[in-house]
Amino acid sequence: MPVSTFSQAKVIAQWYGIRWCIEVYFHVLKSGCQISELQLETIERQLACLALYMIIAWRIMFITMLARTCSSVDCEVIFDRMEWQAAYIVYHHESPPATPISLGEMVTLVACLGGYLNRKNDAPPGPKTIWRGLQRIRDYAVALDANKHLGERCV
Repeated sequence: MPVSTFSQAKVIAQWYGIRWCIEVYFHVLKSGCQISELQLETIERQLACLALYMIIAWRIMFITMLARTCSSVDCEVIFDRMEWQAAYIVYHHESPPATPISLGEMVTLVACLGGYLNRKNDAPPGPKTIWRGLQRIRDYAVALDANKHLGERCV
């Protein structure tokens, strides 16, 4: 698209930034949710499944972007108590703090559980390590909840 002013160039650059986010979203949808692997018998089932996976892909993108822009907010704006406590216990091997950790710290924990290395000069975690970590967090949260229901009983 030809441009003749700096303000037009800024608009084009903003469009490109949005386009990149859209491409990453569809990468999450295709690779993370593996929609191309679906083998549902009817188009209605495929559309229903696609609608659900689109919400999941959006949540992964939302978490990724929110952690980059609002990392100091309380992680409970996105994660429930059981999720962040389970992530904390698994990653740190100690009891979680009484108050919720920051969203930035939680997303880093999730990403580390999904393969993010968190080295000093690494870029912020991306959607791929976040989606992998989220899959693991759910299992950890279920296990933590089950453990709390056991109490002091022996099995």
